Amino acid sequence: MPALTKTNSCVDIDFTLRRKFKRTTFRGQQREVIVDALDKKDVFVQAATGFGKSLCFQLPAVIDHGITVVICPLLSLMTDQVNALRAADIDAGMINGNTTYTERQRLLRDLATGHPRTRLLYVTPEQCATESFRKHLRVVYEQRELARVAVDEAHCISEWGHDFRKSFQDLRWFRENFPDVPIICLTATATAKVRDDIINMLGLDEANIKVYTMTTDRKNLHYEVRFKCDEEPHYNDFLGWLRRVHKYRAENVERRRELERKGERIDNVSGIIYALFRNECEEIAAKLRSDGIGAKPYHAGLHKDEKDETLQRWVNNDKGYDVIVATTAFGMGIDKEDVRFVVHWQLPKSFEGYYQEAGRAGRDGKASVCIMYYSREDRDRAFNRMSRDKLEMKNFEARAKSLQAVVDYCENVETCRHRLICKYFGEEAVPECDYACDWHKDAKGLERAKKNGLASEEFVSTQRELGAYIGYDGYDST
Repeated sequence: MPALTKTNSCVDIDFTLRRKFKRTTFRGQQREVIVDALDKKDVFVQAATGFGKSLCFQLPAVIDHGITVVICPLLSLMTDQVNALRAADIDAGMINGNTTYTERQRLLRDLATGHPRTRLLYVTPEQCATESFRKHLRVVYEQRELARVAVDEAHCISEWGHDFRKSFQDLRWFRENFPDVPIICLTATATAKVRDDIINMLGLDEANIKVYTMTTDRKNLHYEVRFKCDEEPHYNDFLGWLRRVHKYRAENVERRRELERKGERIDNVSGIIYALFRNECEEIAAKLRSDGIGAKPYHAGLHKDEKDETLQRWVNNDKGYDVIVATTAFGMGIDKEDVRFVVHWQLPKSFEGYYQEAGRAGRDGKASVCIMYYSREDRDRAFNRMSRDKLEMKNFEARAKSLQAVVDYCENVETCRHRLICKYFGEEAVPECDYACDWHKDAKGLERAKKNGLASEEFVSTQRELGAYIGYDGYDST
């Protein structure tokens, strides 16, 4: 089968960026990635959350001839992106477990024509493994209408990745059956070992693939570990912090005027709290509501309609939907730019998971806070859970190492948090942050807090007030 006609990379991608995506400039190396994609090259992209990885396949899909198949494991992310594309008048669809029968049949009929009108079709890796779906793709390919395959959250392919999914390993089928169709794979979290594994598992040629690995450093994020113990619940610590943020916004005249000019509520500080269990999500959200904070739970046990409404109203910053309390296992995958804080209620399951979840803060480049509550009781429980599940974990060794890396990150009170994160992902030459972590703000106080097991009043009072940190518009890293 002859390859698709090569697209001229000199097309006006800037015009498409403005017309369809309502943006005036590219971020970082987005332009280079998009040009390579339009030139029909295989591309690997590792970039921090907030870089705008989705644009790297969405913009080429708008320009190119044919359909782009996007393989994604997160249903909520699919929904969010498809809705945004349709709002921009881009023909996009998705096939997953939540797709209605009518919509599924409409999309399959579109594929069966061999000349689909759909520009981007989002599917799960499990869907890609079905023979009926593959049959439809063969029809499209034979008509030279299969423009490219985009593999999002590509770290799921690797057994060394933190979210390994066996169904992702079947994606090699695309290269074996459609050898001339370019593949772009994207992730925010991949060590060198994971990156090599992804390229190998997809059957890509290491000599010819264009690899983009960008810094994992997010300069606008303030990273902080707060030490706790089981005897002293940390709910009051968090509530006190959030109320100080509200107080700062109300009392700071300049900040208050700006919020009022934008039509924003002073008491709306959008954030996410990650907890491990569904009942915790319910309990934390209920307790926050009883204390006057607009909070809603979000987990797999809720009805789809309730989750959809919660997410939509949270994205819209509706009153009563300021804080989402979500399970880390379920994930969110939502592109909301103005998340001002992300809190981990206890130790996350992996370092990559922590980085990705914390990275949902501050996508607009403005100062945001990432707080992790840590105790050695949580550490022991996490390793005990992992030991119980050892026989069912194909990638137990990788997960154990990743969990230990989270523990080491929390226990380290001698180094910049930003440098610790970058070092984990293989970056060495990374400058220390500009007072955007707890160690830089008060190294001695951090060490005392670790010894005490719970952040003392002395430690909290000696820090630069994080509520004020959130309000600094001058601290911008776009």
